[in-house]
Amino acid sequence: MRYAFPASLLMLALFVHVEAAWPLGFVALAPWLWALLRIERSAEVMRQGLWMCLAFTAVGFPWFAGAIGGYTGIGTPTALAILFLAAPMFQPQWLAFAAVFALARRRHGPAITLFLASAAWVAAETVVPKLLGDTLGHGLQPSAAFRQLAEFGGATGLSLLLLGVNGALALALTRRSKGPHAWGMPLGLAAAVLLIGAGLGQLRLQQVEARASDPPSAALRVAMVQASLTNYEARRQAAGTHAVVREILDTHFELSVSALRDHGAEVLLWAETVYPTPFGHPRSEAGAEFDREIQDFVDAVGVPLVFGSYDVDGLGEYNAAVFLEPGRGVLGRYRKTHPFPLTETVPEWLDSPWLRGALPWTGTWRAGDGARVLPLRSADGREINVAPLVCLDDVRPQLAIDAARLGAQALIGLSNDSWFTDYPTGARLHLAVASFRSVETRLPQLRVTTNGPSAFIDDTGEVLVQTAMGQQAALTGVLEARNPAPTLMVRWGDWVGRSALFLLLAWAALWAWSAWSSRRSEPGLPSQFRVLLLTPIWRWVLAGLHVLAGAGIVALAVDMALITGWQVQSLSQISGFGGLVVAPLILAFALRRLFEGDAHIEAHADGPILAIEQRRQRIEIPLASLRALTPWRLPLPSPGVRLVLSNGRPWGSALGLWRPRALQAALANAGASVPIDGHLLTRCADHAECRGRARHRWLDHGAIKFGLFPLLPALVAFHLHQQIAFGGAFGEWLTYGATAWLLGLGLWWASWSLGLMLFAGVLRIGNEAINLAAIAALPERAAVIRQACETLARLIYFGGVPAWLLYRVLFA
Repeated sequence: MRYAFPASLLMLALFVHVEAAWPLGFVALAPWLWALLRIERSAEVMRQGLWMCLAFTAVGFPWFAGAIGGYTGIGTPTALAILFLAAPMFQPQWLAFAAVFALARRRHGPAITLFLASAAWVAAETVVPKLLGDTLGHGLQPSAAFRQLAEFGGATGLSLLLLGVNGALALALTRRSKGPHAWGMPLGLAAAVLLIGAGLGQLRLQQVEARASDPPSAALRVAMVQASLTNYEARRQAAGTHAVVREILDTHFELSVSALRDHGAEVLLWAETVYPTPFGHPRSEAGAEFDREIQDFVDAVGVPLVFGSYDVDGLGEYNAAVFLEPGRGVLGRYRKTHPFPLTETVPEWLDSPWLRGALPWTGTWRAGDGARVLPLRSADGREINVAPLVCLDDVRPQLAIDAARLGAQALIGLSNDSWFTDYPTGARLHLAVASFRSVETRLPQLRVTTNGPSAFIDDTGEVLVQTAMGQQAALTGVLEARNPAPTLMVRWGDWVGRSALFLLLAWAALWAWSAWSSRRSEPGLPSQFRVLLLTPIWRWVLAGLHVLAGAGIVALAVDMALITGWQVQSLSQISGFGGLVVAPLILAFALRRLFEGDAHIEAHADGPILAIEQRRQRIEIPLASLRALTPWRLPLPSPGVRLVLSNGRPWGSALGLWRPRALQAALANAGASVPIDGHLLTRCADHAECRGRARHRWLDHGAIKFGLFPLLPALVAFHLHQQIAFGGAFGEWLTYGATAWLLGLGLWWASWSLGLMLFAGVLRIGNEAINLAAIAALPERAAVIRQACETLARLIYFGGVPAWLLYRVLFA
């Protein structure tokens, strides 16, 4: 068992760094998973998850620390230390896997435990998008057959496939001593998955390659210019800005003319930020002259040029791709959607003169507003619609998917990978990750970089041709336009991670449901009762707060039904919800804590007593002094009873409790026959008892039902809003700061809380009506009917709302 960890780590290192070792991905994790299945303590499982997180970062990404250290000047050792400290955020899937593994095996067998933990792996990579966009599935890029499966579930789906096969092998290892009938099933399942996956991938590969023989709607010969000029800042300090720009342009002009003359290029592509100043917005006369020179060159050669530059507007500066046409000037610009954090951009909440002084390399670029499709046009009118992706954009699947939905016929990647000059592993990983965008969308891709590798990628994800790192070249290829049939990824987006997240939420809900349903349908008498000891004044204060909250929610419901509609549309609604509903309920909750206590029956020398214990007092009431129980006609702030003494007068305080009939039965068992007088009061007691039996301690708690649970759909909706409005999960944070982002999240949370409270109110009205009818018509079955109704209501509330949201996200 002690060799399992290093064995998995060694195979993972080979899988990551050696292309020919891609089959190891199907077995690399099996020893580690086998060891986890043998560990009994949850703390040790979590420790193993943390160790693997750190170790995988060390063996898989040492080049990243070196690249960061060289780029920033802090050195590799310091950068490596920072990388280790950030490993839980850099590779969070290991910790998520271990946490769910530790929780799931308390109630499930090893197969379901591994399945749920694998879902947590891909869900974590979806919820916390990785800086480099990496996932295990990218290691299958060298396999032409398995790579095609990304059409259905992206690289995330391939990660889930790898985890599933490794999990099946780990199960077989744990059962190896039980005979072939025990270990044969998981081993056969793993083999079947591999055979089906390979067969399906090979079939799709042949079908896609067969389409390549169909005549394209248009074809253009495109030249990608890789000048291999790096480290602009050092060149600028040595020779000056003007000389650097002069050298860059002259080199690109020369290589471009060569491509036009020798290869008949019809379109030119230059890399990201190859023109390191805002094109069209010159900062000096020299800059204006350079702008004119680029346009004059395009006019002279008569072919369009796409190149990396900067763009400027009233909000700030952007990393951009500029489309320049002969005789027409700028056709359009695409602004990079995902600037690299702490190098290209800094969140406003973190930005400060101190930070700029400590991290002088940090940029000031803003994020663009998402995918854009622009045409590449030849001199004779042939046209291909392309979607530009700038550097980090090509590691985010959704951007390419959005482009495909907008009608793109090809992807154009512009990247500056010069910081990988001494660490080619990083450049190879970037190319591998980018190639999956072509598989997921079935769009060919041209990818030009500053110093390599530039590449031509077809719609199967195959890198047809590429340049070497550091090579100065003009790579020319024919880009053909076809309209591919939409893939499952284009239709549904990156759905695997979202589905895994929904599965985990459903599992958590089922776990809660199982815990609830394990209770006996006819529970025995409780040994003690949680009560509220209330004087008449305090009872009506608490009741008034609940009435105020109820009136507030009714007023909001009437306003939404008659005037504003059922969607929260204004801050006034949120403010009203907070002031009229949330605030009274929070105050009532705080006051309840002051009056809570436990009531139970004790034997005593002078006879049994009803003991009520609070934090600072204990009250003893002889059972012989009790004459009757009088239930509250109005069950506010909860159901409750008044104790009637033998002298016919009510005891000074009332008891708020959920199960008055159970208290009456407990008193009877102790020898005190305490009746409930009156038919109406008896029905009130029956109603309260049915409700109390069906009440769940956690799922019906207001803080969970209307506080914590609404946060889950709010996070999903808020994330989608951020992606649409700001181009990323933290787009508003980066644009307007942490306060605006948190305020936005709070508004979404409050909106969902309001909506779900209204929805729960509708369910509650239905349940109460059915319960009252059952008490009148079928009193002996009223408790069972109430429990069934409450169970159905919880399933609709805790299960139906996420299911509806998932449907809206995936299909609406």
